Amino acid sequence: MKILGLTGGVGSGKSKVLNELREKYDAYIIEADKLAHQLMLPGETIYKEIVKEFGCDILSEKSPYYIDRNILGDIVFNNKEKLNKLNSITHPLVKQKIIELINERKFTGDTKLFVIEAALLIEAGYKEICDEIWYIWVDKEERIKRLMDSRGYTREKCLSIFENQQEDSFYKKYSDHIINNQNSFKNTALQIKDLLNML
Repeated sequence: MKILGLTGGVGSGKSKVLNELREKYDAYIIEADKLAHQLMLPGETIYKEIVKEFGCDILSEKSPYYIDRNILGDIVFNNKEKLNKLNSITHPLVKQKIIELINERKFTGDTKLFVIEAALLIEAGYKEICDEIWYIWVDKEERIKRLMDSRGYTREKCLSIFENQQEDSFYKKYSDHIINNQNSFKNTALQIKDLLNML
């Protein structure tokens, strides 16, 4: 079983690449952010740690005992110290769960390609458990355009999000391969095919 790490800035088209890997290559996909959301449900380890750190004010009024991710997001969005604290809680526990899933898949023997997608893949130390790390690259102006079109973000919001992410040079330095997703996805699909053949 090959383990592939996939990362890229917001608006780079990671979801489309994941769909290609899932549909054409039968990849088993884990999206770290979605897994973190699952582990933030009542009773889960991350839930307990986050409520302990940020208090009961982050719990939803509509669904008592559930973390309101919008409230939590507002708290950490413009506070780097609190964001770092949240990451220090979530990332190790998510990584632990992913390692458990990798071991399960290795045991069953029915998975050829295991893909981990995470925005902080490199920073959280996934390089040590991945056979390769791919960086999905799109220039900032194109990413802004896509985010404004698809999510209705303002340019200011896009730039604010970018400030909390590493520069391209960081990802390029620590990734094994760079996929250029700037133009047609047909071209991206060919790059994926070539890289998987090498892997």
